[in-house]
Amino acid sequence: MDKDRLIKLRERKGWSKTEAAKRLNVATSTYSGYEYGHRKPDNETLIRLARLYDVSTDYLLGIDKADKRDSADTFDALMFSDKDAFDALPEEVKEEFIKEMNERIEFLAYKERNKKKE
Repeated sequence: MDKDRLIKLRERKGWSKTEAAKRLNVATSTYSGYEYGHRKPDNETLIRLARLYDVSTDYLLGIDKADKRDSADTFDALMFSDKDAFDALPEEVKEEFIKEMNERIEFLAYKERNKKKE
């Protein structure tokens, strides 16, 4: 299993190793062993890890180069350490936030395009 990917997925969720272990229903030491590369999950646990993080088992094993999740899921994972808090916001606040983020992304893309012209 690709331990770096496992760490990255857990950190995207904002979880401690203890929290991830609890959600996976394994001991914290067992989960830590996966991240340190000292332990390898059995097939059943590998599938549960893939479901927990919404990725393929191939991704966890390092076979797939890309996380195949839907781009909206990836956006959520990258943008919100606490998606529940975002979901609790009034719709108009969410819409304004998304508008501001889109403007920021367009600006950063513009900067990158102009940097390449120099």
